[in-house]
Amino acid sequence: MDQEKKRQLWQEWAPVVVSALVLVVLLLLPTGFEDAVIYQGTDRARAEVLATNDSHIIDTGLVRSGEQTCTLELLNGKFEGQTVEGYNILNGSLESDKVFQVGDTALVVISYQGDEVLSVNMIGHYRMDKELLLGLLFAVFLVVVAGKTGIRAILSFVVTILAIWKILVPGLLNGYQPVFLGLLLTTALTILIISLVFGFDRRTASAVGGSVAGLVVTAVIGVVFTDLFKIHGAVMPYAESLLYSGYQDLNLTQIFMASIFIGASGAVMDLSVDITSAVWEVVQKKPDIGAWEAVKSGLNVGRAAMGTMTTTLLLAYSGGYVASLMVFMAQGTPIDNILNYKYVAAELLDTVVGSFGLVSVAPLTALFAGVLLTNHD
Repeated sequence: MDQEKKRQLWQEWAPVVVSALVLVVLLLLPTGFEDAVIYQGTDRARAEVLATNDSHIIDTGLVRSGEQTCTLELLNGKFEGQTVEGYNILNGSLESDKVFQVGDTALVVISYQGDEVLSVNMIGHYRMDKELLLGLLFAVFLVVVAGKTGIRAILSFVVTILAIWKILVPGLLNGYQPVFLGLLLTTALTILIISLVFGFDRRTASAVGGSVAGLVVTAVIGVVFTDLFKIHGAVMPYAESLLYSGYQDLNLTQIFMASIFIGASGAVMDLSVDITSAVWEVVQKKPDIGAWEAVKSGLNVGRAAMGTMTTTLLLAYSGGYVASLMVFMAQGTPIDNILNYKYVAAELLDTVVGSFGLVSVAPLTALFAGVLLTNHD
């Protein structure tokens, strides 16, 4: 095998090896929160609902409150095979309450002392088997459609999930500077994910350069306008619960700032890869093309993509707020009131600042691609 083929194989497969090693490290890396006091002296298990007692449930219109008692058979864990009584507390919230029926499988937390079961709290319907099935179906479908590229995509998907869970979340809980940590992590993930697409070559350098530059622009604008909008980080779901759980020293506003560019990073990567790929194809077809002409070609591709990508962000961010919009309309809320609500302003900030990042990444990536991908015989 000649040196050129060896170099090409290294460029193609080295990112896979590096990503696999990162995956192993992340799997073994502790978060530091595994032994939370709240779950000590408990056992989690699956349980089949054998019978239900709904006599203590109070129905008030659509709202249900009170307590449901269920007879359960424990299907695994320390007390497998035992029949116990489980309690399902209803708080009058359609969002979080659940009601069990005979034959359902529930996830329960068992408080015990020695070999004696003290109480059984019913957390919710057991969904992990269905979630695993859905994930496997997606993985198979991706591999069938995309081949080895699909395998690389799955690898990057899993590494990203683990990086968020094992590095970002514990780091934020431990008080690390959110914006800096977010930029560091998204930069590392950007390098890893794009290298899985292109390998370790000049295309990766071009796409990574454009992506990271776009993320920095997004971060700067997000920090500035979060302050100008006077948005407090408590606007994020469950943020206040976090404060009341003993993390009152966290800077929620900076965490919100970091969430803006983290949320936009995927779309930014997507656009930078598209522009880099387009410029690369132009250079391959016309090797003598000048750097400035290649930049203009990249800009033309970026302009075509920006119209749909900004709308993609809008739909992604606003899709979860359809019910809120329906409430505003049903109540006849004036537009100026709506736009001044803190959580609406926060969503506007997410959408518009993320769009700034997308718009900026197009010329920046085109510039990197024009310089890096031309005149390298």
